[in-house]
Amino acid sequence: MVGMKLASDMSKEQVLCRADSTGTVLKFVADGLGDSVEEYMPSLAIGIYKSDALIGGVLINDIRPQRDCWLTIYTTTPNWAKRHVLKYVFGVVFGLIGAQRCSVFVSESNKKSLDMCLRLGFVKEGLLRKYRDNGENCYVMGMLKQECKWS
Repeated sequence: MVGMKLASDMSKEQVLCRADSTGTVLKFVADGLGDSVEEYMPSLAIGIYKSDALIGGVLINDIRPQRDCWLTIYTTTPNWAKRHVLKYVFGVVFGLIGAQRCSVFVSESNKKSLDMCLRLGFVKEGLLRKYRDNGENCYVMGMLKQECKWS
């Protein structure tokens, strides 16, 4: 997939979203979450850049084309989720992959991520008790293609 330069909604700075086949985004996300790269392989990686600095990454994994996939999102700033970036990410999920649904895991204590996912349009579908390595509960959240306001 070819990268696209997109004008930021909030500033004059350029935001660049592009698929990454170098492993840079995969490593950025895994390191940021304290996980190993292998946990997310294979996956499609989308890097989110501002002023040429990597500020976020979205990994699309466990892909079942025309069916579903899982997203793993890690960012260093809450300002990554601009409308045009979300259209790009969900365009890949629901357009390129053709998924009918996508899902995310969110730790119960991660209130900021939970709030963000709800605002994006994800719905709580269940709670996995003592799911994380540290014994923490984790929500399973999903979004159907027809519920997505971004693609």
